[in-house]
Formats: sequence, C-alpha cells, structure tokens
Amino acid sequence: MIWGVMWKYTAEHFTDEESLVLSRYFTNLDKPVFALVNLPEVVKGALFARYSRSAKSLRRLFLDEFYNTGDPGAVLGVAGVTRAEALYERMLAEYGDDSVAQLGGVHLACEQASNILTKVLERGRLMAYLEQSTRYVPYDRPMPDGSYRYYVPDEVTSSGMGDMFRKHMNSLFAAYSHVVEAVETRLFASVPKDDGDSDFVYRSSIRSLALDTARGILPACVLSNVGIYGSAQAFEALVLRMRASELAEVRTYAEMIKAELDKVIPAFLIRLDRSDRGGIWVEYLEERRKPAGGVHVPDSSGSGEGDDVSVRLLRFDEDGERRIAAGIIFAQSGCSMSIAQEMADSLTNNDLYRLISEYAGKRRNRRHKPGRAFEETSYLFEIECDYGAFRDLQRHRMLSIEWQLLGTSLGYAVPDLIHDFELEEQYKAVMERSKEVYEMLAKVCSRAVSAYAVPMAYRIRFTMSLNAREAFHLIELRSLPQGHSSYRKVAQAMYRSIETVARHKCVAAAMKFVDLGDYRLGRLTSLREEERKNQKISK
Repeated sequence: MIWGVMWKYTAEHFTDEESLVLSRYFTNLDKPVFALVNLPEVVKGALFARYSRSAKSLRRLFLDEFYNTGDPGAVLGVAGVTRAEALYERMLAEYGDDSVAQLGGVHLACEQASNILTKVLERGRLMAYLEQSTRYVPYDRPMPDGSYRYYVPDEVTSSGMGDMFRKHMNSLFAAYSHVVEAVETRLFASVPKDDGDSDFVYRSSIRSLALDTARGILPACVLSNVGIYGSAQAFEALVLRMRASELAEVRTYAEMIKAELDKVIPAFLIRLDRSDRGGIWVEYLEERRKPAGGVHVPDSSGSGEGDDVSVRLLRFDEDGERRIAAGIIFAQSGCSMSIAQEMADSLTNNDLYRLISEYAGKRRNRRHKPGRAFEETSYLFEIECDYGAFRDLQRHRMLSIEWQLLGTSLGYAVPDLIHDFELEEQYKAVMERSKEVYEMLAKVCSRAVSAYAVPMAYRIRFTMSLNAREAFHLIELRSLPQGHSSYRKVAQAMYRSIETVARHKCVAAAMKFVDLGDYRLGRLTSLREEERKNQKISK
C-alpha cells in the first residue's frame, strides 16, 4: 500500500536547524511512526515518560525540553541527560511510578557464569535470554589459562575442600572428553553417510549427538555465557533477587551487573542502593528464603539410574475446553461472559470440537498460534528429568515454574548411546563418585553450595503451570526431532497427559505439530529432511 492512501497525516513543520538536529535522533521527520536512535537510554525513557503528560509531539518535546546545546550540528547536550535523570529521580524515587522503569533497556553480556548462576539470571519473565549451548559447544577445551571451564565456589574453598573439588571436576571433564570422542568415533563407524548428506550436515550432526550424550557428565558448576536484554525494571528486580541469594557467586555477580548498568542507565536504578527501598527489599527477599513455618521435609529418593522422565498432570480444569469455547464466543459476540459460558456449556461435544477447531484455524506450521481463548484453561505438571533438560525447559517464560534444589536423591539418567556403546561402567562410576563428593560437601556447606558438584545427568524435580496456549508453544517446540531426547520425552508426556488424563481432546487435536517419534539420531534425521526440502526447492 502506498503511503498516504489510508489516512492523512498532518506533518509537523520544523526549521532547517531543527530538522538538522532531529535527523540525528529520529529515523524520519514527516511520518507518524518513527524510531529513536543515537540517544542514551535514560533520555529515550524520559522522553516517553514526559510524552504521556504533554500535548506536544515527541520530536517537539525533544527540541523544547531535552535538546538545548544551541549548536544544530552538535550532539545531545549534557543538559538533556541531566534533565532526564532528574525526571526519573522524581518519578521513581518520589512518586513511585514503576512503569517508567520499563522505558529503558540494556543488552548485557554475562560471561563465565556457572550453570547454577545462569538459572538465577534467567528466572525473570520480562527479559530475553540467549545462553551458550552445551549441545553445540564442546566443553573439553580449556580456557586461556589452561584450566577447564568450571567455577569453584568461595564457600568450598573456605571450607578447606577446594583441592578435592578441583580434582573431582578435572576427572569429570576428562570423562566428558573421553565419552565425546568414543561416541563420535562409534557413530561415524556405525551410521553411514547417505548419498544426499552434505559433509557439513553429516559431521555436525554426529558431533551434536556425541555432545548430547556426554552432556550429563558436565557438572552444574560448568561455566556458560548468557546474553540478556531487559528493561530497567527487570534488571532492578534481577539485582535485588541476586543480592538476597545465599550463594557468594550470585551476590558477587549482582554487584558486577549493577556496576555496568550504572554506566548506561544509572537514573533507572537509583532505588537499589537506598536503604529504605532496595535495602529493605533485599531483607524481605532474604526472609522469604526461610522455610515457611519452620517446616523441613527430607528429600525423597529416586531409582538411582535410568533414562525415563516422570511427568504427572496434577491439576487441570475438568471443563477447560468449555471455558475455551466461552472465551471464543465472548470475543466474537456482544454478550456477557456469563451468557457466553452458558452457551458454551450447552454445546454438544461435536459442536464444541467444531468451534474450537475452526477457532484454531488451518495452522500451517507450529508458529501459527491459536488465539487467546486458549488461555482460559491451564495445567499444572510435576516433572522429574535430568538437570540438562531442565535447563532448556526453565527458559520458557510464559509460565510459572518452581524447582527444588539440585541434588542426587532422585538418581540420574543414562543416555541410550551410553548403553549402545558399552560405556555404562565408566559413566556410572563418574555418577557414583559425584554423589560421594556431593554428600561430603553437604556436611560442611549448604545444600545450595553442594549443588555445584552435581552432574547434569542427575534428576531435578520441578512444577510448571501453563495455559493451553503456552502448552502449544512449549510442547510443539520441544518435541521436534532435532531437540534433545530428554526434553523431547517431557514434551511428549505432557501432550499425552492433556489428551488422556485431562481428556482435552479438542486442545490435543489442535496441537498439529507435536512429534511423537522416537529419534535415536534426532538432529541427523531432522537435518537430512531439511536438506532434502532445500534440494527440491532449488531444482
């Protein structure tokens, strides 16, 4: 559609000097939609904060209240930043208007963080995360100083068990390296390269399978890199949460994050260091860590070893599908929700199925998500799976997730290829020795600290509460053939629970892209299919 056909926009008039200034900071000067560029986060946020309480356009507001250097060719003056910071101090500290802290954002790189710390960094819902993958990046290569990539907790060092901890970690990484090499060698020997396989697809897939198989040996203290993008409000909550942690690594990292944020968005974070704001907030979070009512329940035990996950659907709406139907009727009619629910309750099963099916539409791929009526019903799952799989599931943010401390009581998973290639004896020896180290550390350190020593093959128990719409996203994504076999089993079990335990047949039927296959060569199978499709398209 040609610009201007839909409606008439009255462009604002600017002098030549004003236009020169504005062209530095706005992507256009004559359209109703534009982006802000080359401005400090604090100024962009302050502009929007003032925007809501001014009759001026954003570009005029910028000229009148934030840009006053007097030189059209100059960059934004100090006065503009100072005004923005003063505005935030009033709105955040004095008025308590938290919404303005959503107007500034930062891209933050967090490197050499343990996999215990990464779960803290990635806990907030309102942030975007990318974490270094253990599925594509080998961990047997040492860092520049020659050491393996793991973190030694200060609490372990101060307990006098630092040398023992390092010796065990080195043995884990040596075992990891051996398993990667052994599995890769056997796969190359036992899985022939198809005529249609490119060398890249074949070799990278074999490598990925080997890394997947060995991942469970890596300890929770293995280091990772995380990229984060979030608003100032989300970072404020993150720093507060980290400052209240019982782990020294987390508290130390909190101060490093705060120091870097102060270089780019200091005005957004002025409450963090005030004793009557951030101080009492941290105290509150610390108090919340204590067991409610002093209740202490001992750990339950697991089976020791095995390769299955446990997924239980604990809670669901018996009439969940009729709630979805009511949501559909409400949005597409002029009636009240109570009348919409009455109409939904009166539908025959066939009419209910037809309504929900038509609402879901002709989904052509898993990214075509049904509408928000699917948010009218939800599911609570209790899951036990290896820590490696949990790491991937934990990053889904549109759900409520709560997990227990990582330990060894629930046993560990043994990958299929460990069985197939007769590597069980070494694998199990590594796991049993790790359990001994964990128990020794637990006697002198807290359980939270002892978790650093636990390999990712050990199981963790957690709950996930999510609505049906989010279930589409998680289950269809995590059941893909190229996914790790552990979380694929979780996703498949969740789907079967929705279909057979909740008996939400309409919801299950709308999940057209759940893959229930069992792929021993998951990534290779997926990439082969993708390569075949690309070859057909190119012909």
